Amino acid sequence: MSRGRFITIEGPEGSGKSTHSRLLCEFLRGSGHKVLHTREPGGTRLGEAIRQVLLDKKNKNMSDGCELFLFLAARAQVVSEVIMPALKKGYIVVCDRFHDATVAYQGYGAGLDLKLIDSAGKLATGGLKPDLTILLDVETSAGLKRGGIKDRMEVKPVRFHKKVRDGYFKIAKKEPRRIKVINTGGVPIAAVQDKIRRAVSHVVQ
Repeated sequence: MSRGRFITIEGPEGSGKSTHSRLLCEFLRGSGHKVLHTREPGGTRLGEAIRQVLLDKKNKNMSDGCELFLFLAARAQVVSEVIMPALKKGYIVVCDRFHDATVAYQGYGAGLDLKLIDSAGKLATGGLKPDLTILLDVETSAGLKRGGIKDRMEVKPVRFHKKVRDGYFKIAKKEPRRIKVINTGGVPIAAVQDKIRRAVSHVVQ
């Protein structure tokens, strides 16, 4: 490839994003590609500091607006400091969450204005959009049962997480060419990963 490719991994809580983004990166590196793996919020010194604030359950009184702008601030930093430089060098960048997460969580989940999120998101990303988004899906109650200690986002009410999941489906319906939905509920990791790799093969060749 003469230029990099940007792949994002999205999904509700417990859908397997971290596991599958890591496995995908290992596969791509093993196939000879230059790969950069990052996450949101995070990926930079500033972004990781913001992540701590966002996920700390002690900050339970954080307003939805504050939450939105903290996510956008972390995104603006990782795009300018990490993602864009890597893409310019021809890397495949795999990011655990990106703009779709903000639309799903702060938009559909929290009910903030979608047009505002879209406008602010373009500022934070500089207009960058993924070449491919893998949307991992799992039924809400099953996903929330996975994992150990819950962070501030995970302990939000079940009704919030159901709105998030529905929001992801609405986003995917609008952009079916970019977003590939893959079910992870009760499906072996190897089978899910095989579907992810096949989807990714169409954009990295």
